[in-house]
Amino acid sequence: MLRVGSKAACMACRNLVSTNMGVRFLVPLQKLHPLSRAIHHRYSGNTNPQRPPHRTAARYFNSMSRLPMRPPKPPPRSGGRSYQQQRNFWVARLAARLLKLRYILLGTAVGGGYTAKKTYEEWKDLLPDFSEYNWVIPDFVWELSEQIDLDKLAKALPEMEEIAKLLPDLDKIGENFTFLKSLLSSETSGDPPLKATDSSAAATQDASDKQYKKSSDKEKIDQLQEELLRTQLKYQRMLERLEKENKELRKVVLQKDDKGIHQRKVKKSLIDLYSEVLDILSDYDANYNTQDHLPRVVVVGDQSAGKTSVLEMIAQARIFPRGSGEMMTRSPVKVTLSEGPHHVAMFKDSGREFDLNKEEDLAALRREIELRMRKSVKEGQTVSSETISLSVKGPGIQRMVLVDLPGVISTVTSGMASDTKETIFSISKAYMQNPNAIILCIQDGSVDAERSIVTDLVSQMDPQGKRTIFVLTKVDLAEKNLASPSRIQQIVEGKLFPMKALGYFAVVTGKGSSGESIDSIKDYEEDFFQNSRLLRDGMLKAHQVTTKNLSLAVSDCFWKMVRESVEQQADVFKASRFNLETEWKNNYPRLRELDRNELFEKAKNEILDEVISLSQVTPQHWEAILQKKLWERVSTHVIENIYLPAAQTMDSGTFNTTVDIKLKQWTDKQLPHKALEVAWETLQEEFARFMAEYKGKDQDDIFDKLKEAVKDESIKRHKWNERAMDSLRVIQHNALEDRSITDKPQWDAAIQFMEETLQSRLKDTDSVIRDMVGPDWKQRWLNWKNRTPDQHIRNETKNELERLLKLHDDHTAYLANDEVTTVRKNLEARGVEVDPVLIKDTWHQLYRGHFLQKALAHCNLCKRGFYYYQRHFVDSELECNDVVLFWRIQRMLVITANTLRQQLTNTEVRRLEKNVKEVLDDFGEDMEKKTQLITGRRVQLAEDLKKVREIQEKLEAFIEALHKEK
Repeated sequence: MLRVGSKAACMACRNLVSTNMGVRFLVPLQKLHPLSRAIHHRYSGNTNPQRPPHRTAARYFNSMSRLPMRPPKPPPRSGGRSYQQQRNFWVARLAARLLKLRYILLGTAVGGGYTAKKTYEEWKDLLPDFSEYNWVIPDFVWELSEQIDLDKLAKALPEMEEIAKLLPDLDKIGENFTFLKSLLSSETSGDPPLKATDSSAAATQDASDKQYKKSSDKEKIDQLQEELLRTQLKYQRMLERLEKENKELRKVVLQKDDKGIHQRKVKKSLIDLYSEVLDILSDYDANYNTQDHLPRVVVVGDQSAGKTSVLEMIAQARIFPRGSGEMMTRSPVKVTLSEGPHHVAMFKDSGREFDLNKEEDLAALRREIELRMRKSVKEGQTVSSETISLSVKGPGIQRMVLVDLPGVISTVTSGMASDTKETIFSISKAYMQNPNAIILCIQDGSVDAERSIVTDLVSQMDPQGKRTIFVLTKVDLAEKNLASPSRIQQIVEGKLFPMKALGYFAVVTGKGSSGESIDSIKDYEEDFFQNSRLLRDGMLKAHQVTTKNLSLAVSDCFWKMVRESVEQQADVFKASRFNLETEWKNNYPRLRELDRNELFEKAKNEILDEVISLSQVTPQHWEAILQKKLWERVSTHVIENIYLPAAQTMDSGTFNTTVDIKLKQWTDKQLPHKALEVAWETLQEEFARFMAEYKGKDQDDIFDKLKEAVKDESIKRHKWNERAMDSLRVIQHNALEDRSITDKPQWDAAIQFMEETLQSRLKDTDSVIRDMVGPDWKQRWLNWKNRTPDQHIRNETKNELERLLKLHDDHTAYLANDEVTTVRKNLEARGVEVDPVLIKDTWHQLYRGHFLQKALAHCNLCKRGFYYYQRHFVDSELECNDVVLFWRIQRMLVITANTLRQQLTNTEVRRLEKNVKEVLDDFGEDMEKKTQLITGRRVQLAEDLKKVREIQEKLEAFIEALHKEK
């Protein structure tokens, strides 16, 4: 029903058709007030609001006629004004009352909310602050709380009746304790003395009663202890069942989170961030007294004390290589433990994951660890200080960073380096001297305590025991072998060793078999301590046993130390960064801070640019250099072994035959090899020349050692294509067989080449003769030099042989024996004793000079012999066969240089460029090589700046995550 005077009713009446006036429905239904449309559809029976009701209009208006309507408006000037005023007054009063009620309700709500908030704050202040313990609960628990069905979880928990059954009978225990207390008090107070007047029978009866009473009391005490142990076992089993269910639940949640069900950004865990900081610090060479004082758990112990087994129990996997009595841990192993859905292990520098639930992956992991250890040990050493970084994740693993160190030894055995003992001590001290390092001291409980070495070492590094946790291993063997179990109690109470510790623990890490699994070792450890009289007799406390309690205590101590020290370490690195940046600004204000890797990339681009410049060398330059160097290499052989022997035959036919034979032999054996050697040397010299030219063009001298090493290594690796030798041999052989000089310029060029060669040889020969005979008279007078006795003999011999040459101008190249004898006797007649060998040696040089002078004279005659050569005229004076020989040699040099130049530009330069790239790539992957070749304070300063900034950023990210976890 619509209220009279409502807006909906007025609009319905105003817009709809009035039957009294006989007007049709003209206003569209969509333009009506919404409430009017609703009324229309309701009374018209139309279910489709978009379709107007044509057939039900009459019924609609009949319905509307039965609605209570407001009174009709009075006609104008008839008292309607007073009615309107009364209506407005009534509406105003109603609105005022409603507004007043709203303000009252609003004020009441505001005041009540403020009072409730204040009361909540007061109650909240009264509660203790548990925020310090939020870090114990991982992030996923809060997310899990939103997803877990609490009803299902409540149904999964045991009922109160079941828990009540597990609880002991407290009344009975109270009665037993009361009885035990009265018994002890009676024993301490003592019985009154017996009267002397008692008879012996009465005394005997009293003694038997007392004995019976004591035996019954002892039985009750034993029953009480057994009942307490049974109760403890019930609780233990219940806790184990709940922990197992909790572990499975956490594993499922972590797997869901790992698959991205929460749809949140994947970020590194807190312990992973911390481990990254430690990895960077292990590679950082500290300067400015900045040291790595960040906490980590350092595991130390005597060799074969069981420290590796303890670490494996904490990691819940047998991940380390094992050996019987021999040293297996040869270098520090940093193990980062964290919680994850899958039990896996991974090395810092490798992407492979080892599934620790699979035996083949475990064996592969142990082999990889052993291989890395052996690689880290240098030749001649037994242990190494290089750290192997490993991360282990799995459900239920406590988060911490442990470093397993080589076991401390007392004696160096055969096969070890002589300094092995001192090296292990220095490595252990380097890790333990960190004031924030937690020392996990492992002591073998099965051997005599007096044989321990590590306890003295630990007490030296931490005399107050503020950061040491003592662990006694192999307690099962100790209990079996020791005659006095109280000795174990003295150890775990800190009364036997001189060292002090935060806590003492006793653990069992198996029966000594390498094939035992972690689960079987855990079961054996729990069974042992449940049945051990050490725990039953109160020698050990429950919280001091099992590796599980040990791992919880070590993790708590580790994170406590981290929270106390990490911000202080961040401040230290912030100060170190400021010092380094200040030094850079003062010393290198206009240079960018490029570390060693960035400098190497810059040098790499420069070297590649220099190699590319080889392809820009002109062909003329290549051929000129090749031709010159090749002639320098083969000229001696051509003159001494081909030209001179052939020219001394004094016959044209014999000359040509000798030349052809010797040229053929030379081409087949030596010439191609010599040509390739020359080409390779030329390529090296040009490469070095370009690098030297670039060095002078404002290049950074910090790259000099690197460029020199790259050049040498590239040349060493480059090998000339040997297949080119065969084709080069054919080309050279064809060039030397051609004797046809086609034009006069070629003839003149051959004569010029011959003259230059003969003059150079003659000059060399004259120099040798001057050295043999010493200074002439002019040099002796002007420079005050004298001849040695040998030079005097040589000079006399030279003069005698010159007389012989004047007499026989066409003498052969060799002296006959009678001529040698004649020369010797003539010299002896003048008082000069001379050896025949000296005579022949002097003759060789003298005749050589004489022959070269004649050859030069003949060369001048041949300048006009091209006409006779072209017409094949035979003239003894103008038989210029020697000119043809030099033309053949010259042409061979030109063709060979051209061939080598083509091979250089088309093949060898590109292969050299490829070798340079390979060498640069190899050097880029070898950090040790880059450290050797790119040196200097500028480089080291940039390296330190990069490391310190990276460490500071990682530390700040870790601290931020640490605060969030709180």
